[in-house]
Amino acid sequence: MSMFTVRIAETGESFQCSPTQSVLEGMVQIGRRGIPQGCRGGGCGVCKIEVVAGLFAHKAMSRSHITEEDQREGRVLACRIFPVSDLELRVLGNMKRSLGKQ
Repeated sequence: MSMFTVRIAETGESFQCSPTQSVLEGMVQIGRRGIPQGCRGGGCGVCKIEVVAGLFAHKAMSRSHITEEDQREGRVLACRIFPVSDLELRVLGNMKRSLGKQ
């Protein structure tokens, strides 16, 4: 099975993620405490990220957290996207505060 490298721009950390694994599931593998996981179903919005490079597939996301414009601009929920290439991302909202704590 293909594995893709996902890099977090703010910290320089990276992890491997398969196309059948959500980016959030991959992020949890880093072992960093405090990565907000919320509902894992796209409804709570705590895992909001911005994909700045790469391609991904996605499942439905709550429009109360991710507007159509957000999605076009690469702002998505980590629990609802799956890599189809290497990715680079920036964290937003609650996740940004959590990753800032090392």
